[in-house]
Amino acid sequence: MYDIKIRNCNSIESAALSLTPAALNIKYGPNGIGKSTISRALKLNAEGAEALEVLRPFKYRADPDQPGPEVSGAEAIKTVLVFSDRYVEQFAFQRDEVLKDSFEIFINTDEYKQGIEQIAAMFDELRAAFDVQPAFDEAVLDFTELRDAFSVTKTQSLSKASRGVKALKVGGKLQSVPEPLQGYSNFIQGDNPAAWVAWQAKGQAFLEQSDNCPFCSTPSLNKETARRVSKEYDSAAVKNMSALREVIDRLGSYFDEQDLATLNQITSLLTDPTPEQSKFLVSLHTQVETFLQKLRTAKQVSFHTFAKVNDVENVLRDMEIDLRLMRSLDSHATRSVVEIINGKLQDVADRVGEIKGHIGRQQFRVAGLIRTNQDAINEFLDSAGYRYQVRIEAEADSYRMILEHQDAAGHIESAGDHLSYGEKNAFALVLFMHEVLRKKPDLVVLDDPVSSFDKTKKFAILNQLFQGPGSIRGFTTLLLTHDLEPAIDIVRSVADRFKASNAVVHFLSAQGGDVTEKRVAKEDISTFLEVCVANIGASSDDVIKCIYLRRLFEARGERGTEYDLLSSLLHLRPVPSRYGSTLGEFEPLSAQEVLRATESVKKHFPDFDYDRIVVDSSDPVVLRAKFHATTVGYEKVQLYRVYLELTGQRTNSATAIAKFVNETFHIENEYVMQLNPREYDTVPSFIVAKCAELIDVPTEGEQGG
Repeated sequence: MYDIKIRNCNSIESAALSLTPAALNIKYGPNGIGKSTISRALKLNAEGAEALEVLRPFKYRADPDQPGPEVSGAEAIKTVLVFSDRYVEQFAFQRDEVLKDSFEIFINTDEYKQGIEQIAAMFDELRAAFDVQPAFDEAVLDFTELRDAFSVTKTQSLSKASRGVKALKVGGKLQSVPEPLQGYSNFIQGDNPAAWVAWQAKGQAFLEQSDNCPFCSTPSLNKETARRVSKEYDSAAVKNMSALREVIDRLGSYFDEQDLATLNQITSLLTDPTPEQSKFLVSLHTQVETFLQKLRTAKQVSFHTFAKVNDVENVLRDMEIDLRLMRSLDSHATRSVVEIINGKLQDVADRVGEIKGHIGRQQFRVAGLIRTNQDAINEFLDSAGYRYQVRIEAEADSYRMILEHQDAAGHIESAGDHLSYGEKNAFALVLFMHEVLRKKPDLVVLDDPVSSFDKTKKFAILNQLFQGPGSIRGFTTLLLTHDLEPAIDIVRSVADRFKASNAVVHFLSAQGGDVTEKRVAKEDISTFLEVCVANIGASSDDVIKCIYLRRLFEARGERGTEYDLLSSLLHLRPVPSRYGSTLGEFEPLSAQEVLRATESVKKHFPDFDYDRIVVDSSDPVVLRAKFHATTVGYEKVQLYRVYLELTGQRTNSATAIAKFVNETFHIENEYVMQLNPREYDTVPSFIVAKCAELIDVPTEGEQGG
């Protein structure tokens, strides 16, 4: 058992909570009590005591000597996963993927990783063939740069927009400097011609400021010659050509000698390449691209290389490099590397039976993971009434979860644009559940996870979270909620179904920043009728008896003269009445109706006397005394409603509080199952405090007296 104390965190002065290990701990309480602060405090405390500082109460922030946030009793809780609005908000629904990191969550289990490692080990020697040749690794980078310099169009012609083609326009001029520019030859043919051309172009901006040279200040300057440098040499093209020549020089030994000479000839042209020369460059580009693709496939061979194929032998055969079909690269240097790689590929092919066995087992493993996760999520979606289905499919080297709708073919490309907040919340809960199973935290916190769902979806989600082998039951879980339904479902209505979750329910209440809890057992959750009957007998105050008795008649659907009689009393009408046929008007009950209704009320309340109770309750001093005599927040609020009938709504604050009291705590009560408000006070303390503040203001009559 964890006995946890939380102090000085946001609005919480102190909170005392108990957590049963390996059980579902439900903490039910009204909004504003500090449930989210409890969640954050436990999460931050696991990250380190200093992380709690963000929860320091505002009233203590100006004075560092005041006590800071503190959590005790949770020292054994080192890791905490929290589901809250923040989890849903940070959740990115990717394009073409309904759940971010679906591979990590659903497929990448320890068993999957072990299978991948076993398959990878069978290709260790093949990958090692690349690692022992650093010089060739450099050559691969150069081949990549050469390929990227020349791009090829769909019609298999050179793209004029590629930087290699643009560079060819200055290639010959770098080799043979035009006659008027011979004086610049040392710079144009130097180590860094592109930098010099760029520098010279910038200096030309100052040519008109003087007859002197802007570079050296001498008076002998031919401005037209200086300007011609930029016309003949584009600095970007010069830079690209210089880089291209350096790459060709480094790759020289990997080319066929004749084709290397042709390549050097093309990069020295003073005119555009001929059609034959362009075709040569296209062919060279294709050969280099094929060569690089073969190398990349062999170097990165893995389970995913074979995941979608049946003929492993054919895939291995296709990886071999045939230089006879890459004539431009068929040199002694290239053959010496290719022979090693092809030899290692043959060694792998000799073990094809063993490889196929490992791949088959891994494919079976993946199929099981996909089937289990798909079925679990789709069963949940179906039970919750969603018309969506998910499907996990393989990608090039991973897996993704996509979303489909029952009314449309194909998958939904942008799930985030189609899912409502509730649907996103549901998917995020499913992901969270699987994240818990993967990370196995010491504590799982669910901060109001189901309050925004309807009853059907609430049950479906609770069932998904805490039932079956794929659920999170068995983890120490804290479910914080302002919704009683989870407690009703798990503790009373279908308790046997959730027996394995070892659910423990507590009611949270707060007074002056001090949060306490009270255990809720199955027998504490009563029907509305049971609560009313119990409280009519338990109360010693006449008005409070009438409050519960009117609710009893209302719950039974008996809104006849008995209900009208009690409503009139609680509205302090001297003459019992009912709503008339004209809106806003009342018509008195007949004497016979009053007599019959009184006899019916006396069956539950033998001492009932309408006139006496109305007269007594029409004194604000008496009402105020009744208000302070009860310790039950619900009864205080209802007495305050009677008080408003007597005194009217005298301030804006009173008007706002009256609306809150009348609409929230009068209309929106749970009529099927509830906790007894005398035992579990669900009214927020700030409402009770505001009622107390307003009821203690003397009326005009009292002030005059």
